[in-house]
Amino acid sequence: MGSSKNLSSSDKLLLAAIDLIAEKGYKGVSTQEIASAAGLSEKTLFRHFGSKRNLLESAFDRFHYAEEMTKLFSEKLVWDLQTDLLLISRTYHEMMNRNRKMIMISIKEEGHLPGFLERTQKHPRQLLEILTNYFNTMYEKKKLIQTDPQLQAMLFMMMHFGAFMNNLDANTNFSTISLEAFITESVQTFARALTP
Repeated sequence: MGSSKNLSSSDKLLLAAIDLIAEKGYKGVSTQEIASAAGLSEKTLFRHFGSKRNLLESAFDRFHYAEEMTKLFSEKLVWDLQTDLLLISRTYHEMMNRNRKMIMISIKEEGHLPGFLERTQKHPRQLLEILTNYFNTMYEKKKLIQTDPQLQAMLFMMMHFGAFMNNLDANTNFSTISLEAFITESVQTFARALTP
């Protein structure tokens, strides 16, 4: 994301919040600690975000993947199922790994922050919609068999989310298979099954 000198006060606060909340939990971190870690005053934190809850929610909105995925789907697809799904998969894993701390926060804090789960599900729901639309378009172009596009999008997402979760805590459960090998083989299998 560049040097911290070039970051806005808001981004410094958001990144400090992600780091500290991932490490200590939402309730284990004060707004003063977050502001100090960002090199700013607590007053600045409240001026920008109003509360710790707003700060955490803003972090999810700012640094999650829906916007980047939307751009990928609108600018980088070549309408070849295997090529596109490889790009989508690799981009998804890159973004999920970049957002690893936020994913851990959403898992840890799920029951402690009312309404927070709905906010964390916003991005996967957007990806499901975008991927469903992609499969619909591929069917219209006669490059996909007749199938339930939303179900296929869900299957594809869950397969890759499962692979990400397997590696979440860096102690992989299936360490003999690399992520790249998983991506390549799963996409080949998926594309072979859905290509007319």
